[in-house]
Amino acid sequence: MTLSEEARDRLADVVELQPTKNAELQERWGVESGSEVHQILENELGEYYFRDDNSLIRATEEAAELVDVEPGVVNDPDDEGGPSAIRVPELHAQIVEVLAGPDEESESVVSVLHKLRDAYDVDPESEDVRSALQSLRRKDVVEVEYRTVPTFRLAVDRDDLEVAISDSN
Repeated sequence: MTLSEEARDRLADVVELQPTKNAELQERWGVESGSEVHQILENELGEYYFRDDNSLIRATEEAAELVDVEPGVVNDPDDEGGPSAIRVPELHAQIVEVLAGPDEESESVVSVLHKLRDAYDVDPESEDVRSALQSLRRKDVVEVEYRTVPTFRLAVDRDDLEVAISDSN
């Protein structure tokens, strides 16, 4: 299957963002709906992606080789404690820096938002912080604890995780 330049770029996004959801790809690709994402995946990238047991979108090994892009998550085969490296947008990387560690008390989205404002002089929307935390959760970097509201903390030691900032978003 020969891919157009646009399809190749989209495949690179799948490799970089994996594991991902339709909504993340919809935002990255600037398309109108999740169903449009599904159509693109099926019609243009069908050979190069699959859905895992949690219905998250992942790229095949062939896809990663084809586009020569670092996967969004690198797992250390000798360690079962989560990924050893992630490639994420800048806001996600900032969250990893300020979020409570694995041995600390988990914190709310609002708490993380305030820490981001203090540490980086940024003012993201709370929904963007929530979305980033959920994306990091899917990558097994963050865990959630349900109290009165969902709270979050790192699932891996900060020192054991290499974080690279992706070029887009």
